[in-house]
Amino acid sequence: MMYSFAQRPDTIVFDEPLYAHYLRVTNADHPGREETLLSQNNNGNEVVNEIILAEYEKPVTFFKQMTHHLVSLDEAFLTRVSNIIFIRNPKQIISSYAVVRPDVKMEDIGIAKQWELFSMLNNNETKPIVLDSGDLLKHPSKILSALCDALEIPFYEQMLHWPAGAKTYDGIWAKYWYSNVHTSTSFERQETSSRDLPANLQSLYEESKFFYDKLSPYSIKA
Repeated sequence: MMYSFAQRPDTIVFDEPLYAHYLRVTNADHPGREETLLSQNNNGNEVVNEIILAEYEKPVTFFKQMTHHLVSLDEAFLTRVSNIIFIRNPKQIISSYAVVRPDVKMEDIGIAKQWELFSMLNNNETKPIVLDSGDLLKHPSKILSALCDALEIPFYEQMLHWPAGAKTYDGIWAKYWYSNVHTSTSFERQETSSRDLPANLQSLYEESKFFYDKLSPYSIKA
């Protein structure tokens, strides 16, 4: 999704600006931890005020975010921006994540937090947009066009394609996590999406699917 928005002539993209904040607060042992901490401001409140809520020379700013990166932050700032809650079949997320970090936890998957954020934003009359990657892969043009309508921004055909390889706007952690997406040039199902679910993570999948099934009915349909 970040690569798609980066193709727009009116948009600036940021890759996980709160990642270093998350690593500092949680002391999580992620691949490239020290590089990430050195590459970003790790004060989450400063990032929110000086980067996420800042004004830029282009009218649209896209931030790729992870729900667990919001740790120890006042989430009220989310009511001041448009929020896309991007969901995916949790089996695919868990199987993919387990390749890099075998001890996958619910906070890594993010789906429970996505439901919490969806509920919070709705209660604050800041209706979030739910987008299902499965639907996006089936009908990219229709789903992206509907997404842009919901955001009240124009749809550009160039959002459907991007060049293969690493991007200048990738986070420094890309070499650990983005090998598959770097081979992509459009919204196409990756072969790795059919990885088997590790047996020890079946219960996590079942718990995650509960929240996925709650969010799915709200997702944009073609």
